[in-house]
Amino acid sequence: VQLVESGGGLVQPGGSLRLSCAASGFAFSNYPMNWYRQVPGKERELVAEISSYGGGTDYADSVKGRFTISRDNTNDMVYLEMNSLKPEDTAVYYCNGYIFDMDYWGKGTLVTVSS
Repeated sequence: VQLVESGGGLVQPGGSLRLSCAASGFAFSNYPMNWYRQVPGKERELVAEISSYGGGTDYADSVKGRFTISRDNTNDMVYLEMNSLKPEDTAVYYCNGYIFDMDYWGKGTLVTVSS
């Protein structure tokens, strides 16, 4: 199982970023997928989750209305579209899946929201 995130970077408050996660090594379309984020010194926080077929999504209250999770089961990709970014969204963002009865994580991608 491999999860590889990309798309992080520096963005000004109010800006947008799209994170991508490339998945491999398992039957991607069978599994729900998640995005988490973590700030140094704090616990990892669940940001968004999406069902295996993509029809069901859920979000942390802090990002509802600003972030959108989606997936492409043809290309084994999961995305996080982030709009109206705030400085408090600054964190390392991780792609996650509970696969083969284990939690798998990517290495993360850093998002910095600053002027």
